Amino acid sequence: MASSSSMTGRFDPFGIAARPAAVRAALVLAGTAVLALASQISVPMVPVPITMQTFAITMIGVLYGWRLGAATVLAWLGEAAIGLPVLANGTGGLAPFMGPTAGYLVSFPIIAALVGFLAEKGWTGQRVALSFSAHALANLLCLAIGGAWLMALLGVEKGLVLGVTPFILGAVLKSALAAAVLMAIGRRFVRN
Repeated sequence: MASSSSMTGRFDPFGIAARPAAVRAALVLAGTAVLALASQISVPMVPVPITMQTFAITMIGVLYGWRLGAATVLAWLGEAAIGLPVLANGTGGLAPFMGPTAGYLVSFPIIAALVGFLAEKGWTGQRVALSFSAHALANLLCLAIGGAWLMALLGVEKGLVLGVTPFILGAVLKSALAAAVLMAIGRRFVRN
């Protein structure tokens, strides 16, 4: 059964747009749990670890749509701000919002909204090159905002070396993985 939003061309394989508010609220909570788990898949680096956060954030943006995706990421950041250990390496509280990771954290709801918006314009599913591009743009925007914050803290050269350059390959790989997963979801969605 195709959702009404699928008939308008929006990529919504799970029919989230047509779900009642209570179901969408439950999806936000489920999304924050997914983000907390993805944050624990981490390669320790200084001053910012490599995690699967951006992969989970962009996937939530696409699958939930830009509004619910951004709201989910904001809820997760709210959980972190009140001290829940939902960020990388089980951290929480206000310190991550003022330290080296602050720029990346600020970028997260923005990139969820960006990929969600691009997905609503058709940049996902069977359009693999556009899907990859949407995720790559989001990842690069995350690196730009996070790197700018690090550059302000540490200087331009150190900010680039520690906060941007080591993450470019990971951004490309996560973008490719996201595009492949969404293509598989899209194929199943079209088949059903």
